[in-house]
Amino acid sequence: MNREKLKSFEKINLSIYSNTKLKCLDIHKQTHLTPGGYDIAMKRVLPLIQLLILIAALFIGITAEAGDKKYKRSIESYTMPDVVLVNQEGAKVRFKSFIETDKPVILDFIYGTCTTICPVLSAGYYSLQKRLGPDVQKVRLVSITIDPENDTPKVMKEYLAKYHAKPGWDFLTGSRADIDRVMWAFNAYIPDKMSHYQLTLIRSPKDGKWTRIKELISGSDLLAECRETQNR
Repeated sequence: MNREKLKSFEKINLSIYSNTKLKCLDIHKQTHLTPGGYDIAMKRVLPLIQLLILIAALFIGITAEAGDKKYKRSIESYTMPDVVLVNQEGAKVRFKSFIETDKPVILDFIYGTCTTICPVLSAGYYSLQKRLGPDVQKVRLVSITIDPENDTPKVMKEYLAKYHAKPGWDFLTGSRADIDRVMWAFNAYIPDKMSHYQLTLIRSPKDGKWTRIKELISGSDLLAECRETQNR
């Protein structure tokens, strides 16, 4: 996906949020709600905001499949740090052994309140799981937060629910020090979440090497890359 499409998606999200905010203010004025009425109205329409953002993300992904067939990729080797993280269920996960599995692993870096890159990345995961069908658990999807101070297991579980995540897709958090170690291990250190960029990493179970894609790609391309790692 090119930069123009990402900017288009950001504009869609901003428009959704701004229009909803104006609507909530309008509801507040018309119904003479209490001072906390605006917040109540926002909570009521928040699920709609999330749904519209997901639809926008899926639309951008479909557009990418229709028009963007080329993206830059490289094959890399990384050493996994032996840290213990926590998943969306609150269970401890020993990262190194979790990643070094006999399944293809697809990994990205996101955070729960992101409204730009993350929804598109997660829509790609959603699309991939849908394409995999009965083989959904033959591929391990891993999302790692870059905002561990705020992404609790509860927040992560709610985030995955928005994308109808099936078993095989885990969202991991941990201490700031451990999350930083993971980012450094993948040459993907992000000093703060506002400088977040798109990155997808795909591990081959045969040779342990990673395909590094520093662009947004479609669900069909993810599936093709995943299959290629198994044949490498």
